[in-house]
Amino acid sequence: MIISASDITKYFGDDKVLDKVSLQINDKEKYAICGSNGRGKSTLLKIIIGEIEADSGSVNKNKNIKVGYLAQYNDGEDSEASIIDTVINARSDLMDMESRLHELEQNMSDKEDILEHEDLLQKFEEAGGLVYKSLAKSILNGLGFDDDEFSKKLNMLSGGERTRVGLAKLLISNNDLLILDEPINHLDMNAIIWLEDYLSNLNIPLIIVAHDRYFLDRTVDHVLDLNTEPAICYTGNYTQFMAQKENRMLTNQREVDKQDKEIRHQKEVIKKLQSFNREKSIKRAESRIKALDKMDRVTQIKDNISDMHLLFNTKTRSGDDVLSVNEISCIYDDGKIFENVSFDLKRTERAALLGDNGTGKSTILKMITGLKEPTGGTITLGSNVSIGYYDQAQMNLDDNNTIFEEIHNMYPSMNNTVIRNALAKVGFIEDDANKSISALSGGEKAKVSLCKLMLSDANFLILDEPTNHLDMESKDILEHALNEYEGTLLFVSHDRYFINKVTNKILELTDNGINEYIGDYDYYIEKKDKVKNRFEFTESKKETAKSNSKDDWKKQKEEAARLNKIKKELKLVEEKIELLENELSDIDSDLSNSEIATNSFKLNELTEKKSDIEHELEPLYERWETLSLELA
Repeated sequence: MIISASDITKYFGDDKVLDKVSLQINDKEKYAICGSNGRGKSTLLKIIIGEIEADSGSVNKNKNIKVGYLAQYNDGEDSEASIIDTVINARSDLMDMESRLHELEQNMSDKEDILEHEDLLQKFEEAGGLVYKSLAKSILNGLGFDDDEFSKKLNMLSGGERTRVGLAKLLISNNDLLILDEPINHLDMNAIIWLEDYLSNLNIPLIIVAHDRYFLDRTVDHVLDLNTEPAICYTGNYTQFMAQKENRMLTNQREVDKQDKEIRHQKEVIKKLQSFNREKSIKRAESRIKALDKMDRVTQIKDNISDMHLLFNTKTRSGDDVLSVNEISCIYDDGKIFENVSFDLKRTERAALLGDNGTGKSTILKMITGLKEPTGGTITLGSNVSIGYYDQAQMNLDDNNTIFEEIHNMYPSMNNTVIRNALAKVGFIEDDANKSISALSGGEKAKVSLCKLMLSDANFLILDEPTNHLDMESKDILEHALNEYEGTLLFVSHDRYFINKVTNKILELTDNGINEYIGDYDYYIEKKDKVKNRFEFTESKKETAKSNSKDDWKKQKEEAARLNKIKKELKLVEEKIELLENELSDIDSDLSNSEIATNSFKLNELTEKKSDIEHELEPLYERWETLSLELA
């Protein structure tokens, strides 16, 4: 056991944020603490490290363990020290050993000095002394710092940059346990992926709070769910936890319902026995009452999940060709953002637009919605296409409105009851609808925007970072709603779990245009390196590559069409083979019939038919083999 917490309860005023929460961390176990906003995740971490005290319960840990803690709101150090020196200094133990080794090397006058040097050098090497400086550089690179930034002083960095330096210090330090509260808040996608790999290969226990479910899938093997009362620990990553939780909740509800039914039955029997008004009947009723009082009641697991209920309908059906983007570009006064961007969307496709920060993904969405004009190229919408747009900046919300006014102003002809019912589905009940937009949190504003989108009945939804301000339960609800949606979807998101759940097409925005992948995020990651090699050019060939990017994109489309054609033909061949083989089987059965064996005319007829089928099968077998090899 590394650390354990037992029956932790904590109040803030009259609000109980933690209620008898327990967990135990053993060697190498990696825990995620999950729960909706306000469920006490960060509070529990602070109690574990001793920053605040619980109102009741206890925390026990091995006295010798060294705990590294990254707070959610932590700007890191502010000093004159450089980035690289700050991180390297986190291994002061190795620096002291290195200094002593240098002293001994300068003056090894006797045998004791030599023995001390040998012993200390072995310890230094075992503790990573030969690589800790290069490791510091590698960690900083992984967290998004370039080599030429290493000499920057901490007091010249932003708060987010200092937090990343603080994370680098924790990762290089000789800790026995890492506790990380929202470690990916200030990281871009590449840095998040690097951190996932680093943490998943770390041989020390972890406790992590994070809202990135894909990140949790790759880094943890246990989940503590604070949404339920009581809090429950699960073994597995986030996806496995969700499946286990659903089964547990269903099983618990069945047990509660079964016991409630038994209790109702017993009460009816007791009432009936009492109505007989006979001594034996009354005694039997009393006996049943005592048994009922002693019954161990099944605890109902209370789940504090999001109160959203989303449903996206389409009022009209669009044409099969929904969108055609042809060689669009965007050039500002300070330089080019992107060019040669081309892609198409068909009805019911759900496409994620991916790319590095600053490459123009949100700008492309605004161009499609008509909020911005492309510098070059064309954008064509198909027939009967109606667009619903979700803006990550919530610029479409008027702070001067109440929530109800915001919806009513957009849909003035809509019945008030319909509006209030829609608001209730996203958690705004009764007087909540009178709250001012300006007073809402980021998550609440997101729900207002989703409500407007839900009422639009658009058949083409364009979403810019729709999960940014949502808790994990709300994200799950949004994913389910979008998967049930019968229209077309195009979105930008950094939430890889969301992308993986919702999308069936990836559009990767690069310097050379769009790379297209037909599949989910996992497929994209699997195939990215192969496709990257296909599009990778030296600097001298980049200009040629730009002009040919559309041709490359068309070749991918043609290849996909060719493979689909092969699959269809292969299916037809297999069906024909199966049909003929069944006929052969029937003929063989007839030939074994004793009556037919003595009928020479029937026997010759069946034998000739069998020969014809075998001749027909031979080229089919060869065609099947050719198609199978070509598809492989």
